Amino acid sequence: MSCPESNITSLEKGDILHQQVLASFPLCDLTEEDLSQNPQFCKLLSTLTQHVDSTGLTLTLKTELEKAEQKLQSQRRNWLQSQGLFQTLKEMIQEHCVKKHHSIVPPDRNMFYETMEKCLLVARCVRMLDPSDTTEKELPNILGLEPEHVLQLMPLEKNVQRMKQSLPHELEKHLKKKCLSLLCYYHPEWENESENLKCTKLMHLSKQVAKDKKSAESLKERCRENKILLQRQTQLYLSELVKCIKLLQTLILDHRLKIQTDLDKKKLEYFEGKCELVLQKIKTEMVEIQLDTYTPDAISAHRKIREKLESELKFRQEEKQSVELKLASFEILGKEFQALAEEYGRLRREIEMKNWALKEFTQFSNK
Repeated sequence: MSCPESNITSLEKGDILHQQVLASFPLCDLTEEDLSQNPQFCKLLSTLTQHVDSTGLTLTLKTELEKAEQKLQSQRRNWLQSQGLFQTLKEMIQEHCVKKHHSIVPPDRNMFYETMEKCLLVARCVRMLDPSDTTEKELPNILGLEPEHVLQLMPLEKNVQRMKQSLPHELEKHLKKKCLSLLCYYHPEWENESENLKCTKLMHLSKQVAKDKKSAESLKERCRENKILLQRQTQLYLSELVKCIKLLQTLILDHRLKIQTDLDKKKLEYFEGKCELVLQKIKTEMVEIQLDTYTPDAISAHRKIREKLESELKFRQEEKQSVELKLASFEILGKEFQALAEEYGRLRREIEMKNWALKEFTQFSNK
């Protein structure tokens, strides 16, 4: 009694181990049957789960990769902040240009945007003329210009200071407007509400967006898991389908072909009987046609004529054979006999001609 229990326990442990290995390596194209047929390979994969993750990276490399990703994310955030600020300032300038063509703008605001535009343009030019440490410093400058040459085109210092003082307020106003637009896009039903209520709801928008993003990521992860499960099920289905096809081929070859001989024999007997029946029917039809066409006297007369013609034909065939034998015996004599035969034929014709002339002369004399 103890032996079966130990076997059941070992089987259960083996199934658990197989499931753990498949869960640890979801990207590998493996099945439980592969692992059960290769226990040493299964043990190797089980040992590797302590040193690598589900993607195949070692733990040390995964730690270094996470640090590099964190550093990359930090640099990316810094770049996005500066790029976002730059794009926001460009949008403010573009909106000002559009507004200036459709309405009258106060001179101070016009001066503010012109100063900001010049400052951005000079900053871009200076950045292009002052490459970073990652580029080659031996490259010649554009048109021989230096950053100091471009800095001379900066607006007046007092205009720059005024622009810097007003910039935070204008920037905050523009960003607030964009945030409210984003809120109305995210919740169109809030568009007709008051600005204060919109600002209050705007404070909770980031949490809601983060919640929706988390939900979308969970759905994405679930889709990925379902995709992996679907691939495994598809592989299992295909393997079972191949087994069914092989079993069906075995049934066709081993069972159907055995009765094929008997089936062919029955078909042959059936067609033979059918052909015999058709022949008997043809003979019956021929007899009926003869009975409908000829009387008994006509049939007997035809039989006598047929017998006479057959006897005459037999006689002529025998005569033909005898003549052919004589001709063959004459041909043995060669060309000399042929000349003699021609001379004999000429003499026979002359004799016949003279006999005819003599007969005609005799008849004329008697008259």
